[in-house]
Amino acid sequence: MLNQLSTGVKQYLVVTGNYWAFTLTDGALRMLVVLYFHQLGYAPLQIALLFLFYEFFGVVTNLVGGWLGARLGLNRTMNIGLALQIVALVMLLVPAEWLTVAWMMVAQAFSGIAKDLNKMSAKSAIKTLVPADAQGRLYHWVALLTGSKNALKGFGFFLGALLLTWLGFAGAVLVMAIMLTLVWIASLFLLKQELGRMKNKPKFTDVFSKSRAINVLSLARFFLFAARDVWFVVALPVYLSQTLGWDFWQIGGFMASWIVAYGVVQALAPRITGKADGRVPGRNATASWGLALAITPLLILLGFYLQWQPDTLIITGLLLFGLLFAVNSSVHSFLIVSHARSDGVSLDVGFYYMANAMGRLIGTLLSGYVFQVWGLTACLWISALFILLAALIALAMPKPEITNTTSQ
Repeated sequence: MLNQLSTGVKQYLVVTGNYWAFTLTDGALRMLVVLYFHQLGYAPLQIALLFLFYEFFGVVTNLVGGWLGARLGLNRTMNIGLALQIVALVMLLVPAEWLTVAWMMVAQAFSGIAKDLNKMSAKSAIKTLVPADAQGRLYHWVALLTGSKNALKGFGFFLGALLLTWLGFAGAVLVMAIMLTLVWIASLFLLKQELGRMKNKPKFTDVFSKSRAINVLSLARFFLFAARDVWFVVALPVYLSQTLGWDFWQIGGFMASWIVAYGVVQALAPRITGKADGRVPGRNATASWGLALAITPLLILLGFYLQWQPDTLIITGLLLFGLLFAVNSSVHSFLIVSHARSDGVSLDVGFYYMANAMGRLIGTLLSGYVFQVWGLTACLWISALFILLAALIALAMPKPEITNTTSQ
């Protein structure tokens, strides 16, 4: 069956496999760092600072990475990303006394660069393989890639907590470094086609989008992901441990299950938003789903005010938030790939995910600081405000909405 596939599709499958392997280690490493350093007695803001360079260099990487992908080919940017993640993991295999905040920030910088090189390469590759008049099929492929990635990230969260319990911090990092090295070696031999390489070498100034649709989507994406991370990245796992008394197994298992379910919903987003009826989402659908999501943190806040059982409230609220956020994220991901230019797709996708990384950066910092000073409820208020802004900004997307419904 694989022999009947085109060379381009085979190469895309290799890109996807690389992305999946990387995502598994990325999710595991995130959970390892949060739980391990919380165990060592680090304050929430200190834990958030560990990810400062991870998110900051994600912003830089998406700009530079899109340009590199257009000049060098997505196969090379993918392999560079895998190699940098291995470097980040090896940096954590030093003696425990070397694992200072500064050392961790540098290691996380390499990991952040690696993660966004991989994401940009995988998302951009889809555009090169789907005909311009097949918007329904493009929506399906983007949703499937995004959903499967997040499901694997969820398994990574669980894997991180599991390895930390069984092998300790150093043992867990060593296992992941070996696994990813094997994937990287295989990729060097299998990933050869230069997907996404522009015919004419782009200037560096081309990384800044001149498209209104791309710019509006990027600003909306900034607020959407800041809204998620402001309470999910640091505040939530620390709250579960510190306030509710959950152990590593419970925290890792719960957050892993949440992200797996979130990924499944993302993959099913085309059916949820009406692709089966011949519709693909435009600006009105983007704003509507955003407004629905904004209500979720407000409902959780109402539950706190009414003094509902905290465990039940958090679990129920997160399930609803995850469902709606998954649809929002999938719709956004489809629209950016759809609106991106065909020649040099990585430039537009890179610019968009630069805004995504900036949102994560601001959300992560706020998650640590706001939770430490004012608690989880303040994080939820900020989340609701940011989601509302993302929904309203989406209304500024240019007309007409995308109406092409080719799906096969």
